[in-house]
Amino acid sequence: MHDVWHRIREEAEAVVRAEPLLGGPVHAGLLHHTRLDQALAYRFSLKLASAEMSEQILREIADEAYAEDPTLSETALRDLLAVDARDPAAHRLIQPLLFFKGFQAIQAYRIGHWLWGQGREDMAYFVQMRISEVFGVDIHPAARLGPGLMIDHAHSIVIGETAVVGEDVSMLHSVTLGGTGKENGDRHPKIGDGVLIGAGAKILGNIRVGSRSRIAAGSVVLSDVPPCVTVAGVPARVVGVAGCDEPAETMDQRLDDA
Repeated sequence: MHDVWHRIREEAEAVVRAEPLLGGPVHAGLLHHTRLDQALAYRFSLKLASAEMSEQILREIADEAYAEDPTLSETALRDLLAVDARDPAAHRLIQPLLFFKGFQAIQAYRIGHWLWGQGREDMAYFVQMRISEVFGVDIHPAARLGPGLMIDHAHSIVIGETAVVGEDVSMLHSVTLGGTGKENGDRHPKIGDGVLIGAGAKILGNIRVGSRSRIAAGSVVLSDVPPCVTVAGVPARVVGVAGCDEPAETMDQRLDDA
């Protein structure tokens, strides 16, 4: 954690030297802080503040969450390193922290999920609402998202209440992890570790996607997916193997090797 934060500060200082007009936001967002969780709490409060809820109140909520649950910082670090490793548009660690709404939306969701676990459901719903309004990402605070999650572009992401996402998953924009109707109870998908979900894919119902599988862009998945395969189509069907051992890390979405 210390080495990563040191690198972030070095990158921030380089940005200020190269672009002095960004000195204010870079200092406020990064250089004024001594730890990653402090910078994340600041960003959470800055982005989600509104006429209904002040930045100060939201900062107090975020600070409490990070103090009470150290795994939030550890998970944020894994999410950050996932973006750095998998997103070809990410050339520095400060980019997700300052500019990428996918990373920032996930970290805000994680505070909302912490609130949900504390029994503060109405405040968690408020956080969900603001994430949707600010980032265009709608994640129910009860959903369970594992560490090492990377959501690229992150426009129009929808993740339902009983969805579960494993570790080291990558997904692109316009993905839905939803239900198939108005039924109650456990009604959303369960995504295994290391899964790659292509842009526009819809995974619907209480179904399981096996670890290290690929969901091709635009697919509609309505039934269980075995591990280590590629599925494509409407409705989706198995079209081959996953193509590699870690599809979420390679981010290769071509079907010619399926």
